[in-house]
Amino acid sequence: MSWRQVILLSSLLAMVLLCMLQEGTSASVGSRPAAGEEAPEGVKEKIFMQESDASNFLKRRGKRSPKSQDEVNAENIQKLRDDELRREYYEEQRNEFENFVEEQRDEQEERTREAVEQWRQWHYDGLYPPYLYNRHPI
Repeated sequence: MSWRQVILLSSLLAMVLLCMLQEGTSASVGSRPAAGEEAPEGVKEKIFMQESDASNFLKRRGKRSPKSQDEVNAENIQKLRDDELRREYYEEQRNEFENFVEEQRDEQEERTREAVEQWRQWHYDGLYPPYLYNRHPI
């Protein structure tokens, strides 16, 4: 195959491909207009928005304009949910700390009671009640 045939074949293939792509894009938009009339501008209007609409698409309102009732309700619901979660968290933390303090206090009371019991057994002099004022001087 000579280079002229290669160039001719590739240009023919490119032209066929471009024709198919042009037909494919017009078919992909949706319903075709009536026979004979084409509206490429109408198609562009359906797909693309105006520049002013595009810039304000995500910005629904200005910073100083009043909020809609739906926005206020959504924010209040979110605040109430956050308050409830915060309240539950701090209540759980408080309960854990109270349990920890109670366990520490119980352990300290147990150690103190054992130490007092040992002291009483060591210093018991056989008299009842075993108080210090019952001790006899030696």
